[in-house]
Amino acid sequence: MLTLPSNLSRSARLFADRLAVVAPEGRFSWSEFADRVRRCATLLVEFGLEPGERFAIIGHNSFRQAELIRAGYWAGLVPVPINYRLAPPEIAYILDNAECRLVAIEAPFATIMASEDLAPWAQRTLSIEPMQYEQRLDSAKIAPMHEPAETDDALLVYTGGTTGRAKGVRLSHTNILLNALQIAFVARPRVDDIFLHAAPMFHSADLLATPWMMAGAAHIYLPEFSGDKALEAIQEHRVTCCVLTPTMIIMMLQQPDFERYDLGSLRQVIYGSSPMAVEWILHAMQGFPGVEFIQAYGLTETAPLLTMLEMADHRHALDSGDHRLLQSVGRPLPVVDMKIVDGNDRELPPTEPGEIVVRAPNVAKGYLKRPQATAEAFRDGWFYTGDIGRMDEHGYLYLLDRKKDLIITGGELVYSLEVESALYRNPKVRECAVVGIPDEAFGEALLAAIVPAAGESPTAEELIEHCRAHIGGYKIPRRYVFLDELPKSAVNKVLKHELRRIYSTSSSAGETT
Repeated sequence: MLTLPSNLSRSARLFADRLAVVAPEGRFSWSEFADRVRRCATLLVEFGLEPGERFAIIGHNSFRQAELIRAGYWAGLVPVPINYRLAPPEIAYILDNAECRLVAIEAPFATIMASEDLAPWAQRTLSIEPMQYEQRLDSAKIAPMHEPAETDDALLVYTGGTTGRAKGVRLSHTNILLNALQIAFVARPRVDDIFLHAAPMFHSADLLATPWMMAGAAHIYLPEFSGDKALEAIQEHRVTCCVLTPTMIIMMLQQPDFERYDLGSLRQVIYGSSPMAVEWILHAMQGFPGVEFIQAYGLTETAPLLTMLEMADHRHALDSGDHRLLQSVGRPLPVVDMKIVDGNDRELPPTEPGEIVVRAPNVAKGYLKRPQATAEAFRDGWFYTGDIGRMDEHGYLYLLDRKKDLIITGGELVYSLEVESALYRNPKVRECAVVGIPDEAFGEALLAAIVPAAGESPTAEELIEHCRAHIGGYKIPRRYVFLDELPKSAVNKVLKHELRRIYSTSSSAGETT
């Protein structure tokens, strides 16, 4: 059966005595972890929840959140992990939209339930405070497994919300497990792996751990990411695999005492979620010698991956000296149909840019209670990603931009990622983001937000001169702001809409002609 509870049952049976979880409170085998999940399912059912109903989880990464999610699967319920960095009105919207009957909440966030916005759920909470939670778990009975249909909703993940209301993405058991098999085809998880959960568990990126769950590997949960904490976890627990965003990798490499850590256990890093400059990919491969790097691209709506750039491709780029392949996010995973289309839904030939559309068994059903948004994105069996890209004659996909981030200046189309790639080639640039802001003469002007490298103070003039060697003149930003950090989401994606909002009406961006 392609269902998540049957998958847990299989892991508990096949890997009973193998290590499943490493936590500050102890180490649990797969049979012990499965036993905790079954007891946790009883706690949920005791609140009166019935199969098909939804409950929310608010908390840091932890093995308790992992077992709560799987307890939901076991009882036929639909977990709704929520970004704890949201404001109470935003959380209230998700709880109301998802019709959550219960909120499982970690102690550090319990005070938010006193908010007037969250009053309707104040008496419907399950505390994840360790002592109280463990006492309830110890006295709970083993719950029988509810057998869902493979196409039933398994997980509701909210995405977006940066420029409007968040959308609840309905992921089925089939979506999640088939994508795990697709990922395993490339990543090849091993039973002796130790997987570090560094990405926040309220984000679909954490679903990348599913292949390692299926393989019987062990799991460690990093409550909150920082460069030093990640390095310490890898060293202390002999971590072998992890999923990281480019920003996470950069933060680790920039630790002043990076060289002192013993990272010899690490064998594989899957990276993605946002573009990574080729220079930083090369730096990462030098900083983590012998580690297999795999670049990935996907969306919450695809549970989550669509493409992967394998280590063999990274090696080919290094050995050949032609690093252009490192700008690709790889080729479509097995049973993913992908095409590039124009504004009239006509498929474009190789190298022509257009919107990326896909159909695959890992594509979600749609958005909860958002019929118009669902109809716009899911059409005639295809999912319209909203990403602009091109595919070469060998099937490698190159991301160019989000449709909403395209810049039209003086009638010319500019892809912000191409401009950022040019800026990243300057060693004085640590991070950058390019956006379009209103301009009377050109319609839009390019603005570059720059985070300088440590100890550097680049000027607009020298960055413009640097860009002349790499991109056409109309693509070169003339307005610059220099920041200590870029505005980012909880998963370290740059919030370009925030830059547009701030600088579209601000005169603080300097212009150089």
